[in-house]
Amino acid sequence: MTNVEKKTISLPPEHAAYVDSLVESGVYGSASEVVRAGLRALQERDAAVERWLHEEVAPVYDAMTANPERGLPAQAVFDEIRRFHAARLKRPA
Repeated sequence: MTNVEKKTISLPPEHAAYVDSLVESGVYGSASEVVRAGLRALQERDAAVERWLHEEVAPVYDAMTANPERGLPAQAVFDEIRRFHAARLKRPA
């Protein structure tokens, strides 16, 4: 890494122990590598959430706004969930 900015971070003991165990096991070469991997994972998760919001949630919201009649009353949805749950409880294990 040619261009790095040093930061000091504080971790609770269980997180510090986890970082140490990853380094000691050889999975990562240093605590900095663990933190960088964790930040990359957070960035990937945030990007996935953004994609989901833009590609799936926004179009459904727009469709519901354009045609509210296509929605279901909350009570009907909860009634169906309760029926489904009750039926599952009755099934033998």
